[in-house]
Amino acid sequence: MIVAAGEALIDLVPQDAGPPAGEGAGLAPLAPRLGGGPFNTAVALGRLGSPAAFCSRISYDAFGEALLARLRAAGVDVSSVQRGAEPTTLAVASISADGSAGYSFYVDGTADRLFAAPDRLPDGVRAMIFGTCSMVLEPGASAYEELMRRAAAEGVFTALDPNIRAGLIRDADAYRARFKSWLPSVALLKLSEEDARWLGGTPEEWLASGPAAVVVTRGGAGMSVLTRACGEVSVPGVPVDVVDTIGAGDTVNAALLHGLAARDALSADAVAGLDAGAWADVLRFAARAAAVTCSRAGAEPPYAAEVDA
Repeated sequence: MIVAAGEALIDLVPQDAGPPAGEGAGLAPLAPRLGGGPFNTAVALGRLGSPAAFCSRISYDAFGEALLARLRAAGVDVSSVQRGAEPTTLAVASISADGSAGYSFYVDGTADRLFAAPDRLPDGVRAMIFGTCSMVLEPGASAYEELMRRAAAEGVFTALDPNIRAGLIRDADAYRARFKSWLPSVALLKLSEEDARWLGGTPEEWLASGPAAVVVTRGGAGMSVLTRACGEVSVPGVPVDVVDTIGAGDTVNAALLHGLAARDALSADAVAGLDAGAWADVLRFAARAAAVTCSRAGAEPPYAAEVDA
C-alpha cells in the first residue's frame, strides 16, 4: 500500500466568464473543486490501480464529506483519516493564459492544520509521500515531519514533493534549512523546476544529501531524474491542449510511485539500481498521466486505461 499524507482542501477555480460590466466586472465566478496536493496524489494512485491510503485530518463539514467520498470512489483507504469540527481549507486559484495556476489560501483555524502524528503507521504500508502546505502550516507540519522521519527509520520508502506555496512560507530561509534537514529521510525527491529555483539548490546537491533519486519536472518540456548509478535521464513532455495545470504535479507523484511499484522498486536500493531504460519508461508513463490531467479542468487525475490509451 502507498500512503499519501497531507492536506485535503477545496480549490476555488475561476470559470470562463465573469460579469459583463459594472460592479464585479472582471471577476469570474468561482467553482469549488476537490483538491490538495497529497489528496490529489491519493486519488491518482487509486485511479491508476495502486493500493492506496490517505493520512490526514478532514473536516466534518460538507466539503469534508465530499473529499472523503472522492477518496472512497477512487478505492482509497481512509481508515487513517482523522476528523475535526473546524472548516475545510480553501485555496483560490488564478489561471494564467498558459494554463498555469497560482493560489491564495484561507488556512486559519482549519481542520487539516491540527493533524496529529498517529501512534503507528498504517498496516501494509510500503511507501509514503509527503509535501505541499501540510509541511509548512503548524502545528500539523511538525506532526507530518515526525511521521516522515519515523516511516524512513522503519524502512518505509519515503517520497517528498515540496510543491512550494511561497505565500504560506513566512521565513523562506528557515523553510529552506528545514527542507535540507528532511533529505536524509527521503528516498525519492520530486519537485518542479519552479520549486528548484525557489529552494536555491541543485539536483546534485540534493542527491548527495540522501535521496536515491531526484526527479525534476519542467512542464511541457518534460522531466528528468538524477541517480548515482545512471546519472541524468530525461524524457520530453506529451503534447496536449492545456486547460489548466491543476493537479499535474500530483499526478506525476502518483504515476512515479505506481511505476516503481510495478517494478517492485519501492526501496531506496531498488530505485538506486534502476537502469536508464527503466527510468525512461517510468518517466514517460508519468508524462502521459500528467498530460491527461492538464487536458481537463481542475485536478482530475486519469485512470490507468486513459494513460495506456
